[in-house]
Amino acid sequence: MKLFDTKQLPTTRDVVAADGSDVRVLLGLRGGGLAHFTLAAGHTSIAVAHRTVEEIWFVLSGRGQMWRKQDAHEEIVELASGVCVTLPLGTHFQFRATGGEPLAAVAVTMPPWPGEGEAYEVPGPWAP
Repeated sequence: MKLFDTKQLPTTRDVVAADGSDVRVLLGLRGGGLAHFTLAAGHTSIAVAHRTVEEIWFVLSGRGQMWRKQDAHEEIVELASGVCVTLPLGTHFQFRATGGEPLAAVAVTMPPWPGEGEAYEVPGPWAP
């Protein structure tokens, strides 16, 4: 790993996440990674959970909702610019873009995203 790194937000997605959102990979270090996520206006993600990583999301633009469930605790929160949410290990979650523009967020993944198979589909409250 380099001592320092710098990267401009890519103009196109690097990958489609297991939940269906577009991902632009940003930077990472040993303890975590950062990515930019976009979900098209009017779209709903696939409900997923992660096997080994936790995440913190910060919403940049758009409006939406996120459902989170862990054991018996379950909630739906409103998403809008400036809202920050956590996804502790094992949390089932699903999100949707309810406004007229895409929902965009950056997320820190701890530890760094290990690759395919990390996210797995779970039952969620909304049809994707």
